[in-house]
Amino acid sequence: MDSSPSPQRKLLLVASTGGHLAQLVRLAPGLGASPSSLWVTFDSVQSRSLLAGQRRIHVPYVRPRDYLGMMRAASIVRRVLRHETFEGAVSTGAGLAVAALPQAAISGVPSLYIESVSRVEGPSLSGRMLAASHLVSVRTQHPAWATSRWRTHPSVLSTYHSLIRPAPERPSLFVTLGTIEGYRFDSLVDAVLASGLADERTIWQLGFTTDRTDLPGRVHQMMPTAQFVDAAVNSDVVITHAGVGTFMGLLELGIFPVIVTRRKHRGEHVDDHQMQIAELAEYLGVARAVDSPDLTADVIRFAAGRAIDAGVRIPLPSDR
Repeated sequence: MDSSPSPQRKLLLVASTGGHLAQLVRLAPGLGASPSSLWVTFDSVQSRSLLAGQRRIHVPYVRPRDYLGMMRAASIVRRVLRHETFEGAVSTGAGLAVAALPQAAISGVPSLYIESVSRVEGPSLSGRMLAASHLVSVRTQHPAWATSRWRTHPSVLSTYHSLIRPAPERPSLFVTLGTIEGYRFDSLVDAVLASGLADERTIWQLGFTTDRTDLPGRVHQMMPTAQFVDAAVNSDVVITHAGVGTFMGLLELGIFPVIVTRRKHRGEHVDDHQMQIAELAEYLGVARAVDSPDLTADVIRFAAGRAIDAGVRIPLPSDR
């Protein structure tokens, strides 16, 4: 893989907040994004933090399959394109990509969609829509389902590497379940308790897993970003759900996490897509990935003896 610096270009960088934005922020240097590039995303604590000092505009939030919201966002992007020129437009999803990239392509801006690393087995609905438009180049981060239409882009996870570090005999824990509205994750909580390693030092961020009065340590339903980061970096092991945004944020902090999959049959998510990112993380060696029944003290102690080297920023693929 060629790691030489990419020529800097003024890009229109578009992504919904969460894992999509986290991936594009990490990919942007390898894409050659110059300081004059413009980010288009939603206004959130994450976007204000990740894009501090960057040129950006905020568009109203676009919910999944919110076609009216996509039209509003497309209108804003059209106005931007009337007033500025760009050498390329890139998005990692989701609905915001469908709103913005065709507008850029129609305006003569070469446009690229990079499918989320969480899509291990095939493209998302947004990806399928953009591929069908034939206005936008499309890339997958997984060679296993690459085709002549879906060419391969290096995985954002491939730039992280695990390191061995001294492990304490009884590690301190930070357990974070994410903030997925309406879905509990009691099976993870119960597995941590069954491991015997939870104690008065343990910090819990439970999200919508409410009314747990049986937990040692400090319990939070939600945590501000600064408090979350402090808990993560000062604990020996972070145990988290397999959400891409949370997972990548931990890797960026140098943390080798234990990621636990939410499962549909237990009512923990709408589907089993978290298994895909968990399997990839385990394969790449950048996390221990397990289902709740397999979360044991040995798994937790293994993670206590690992850290993450974030490495270099991802370069462009050679066939750009």
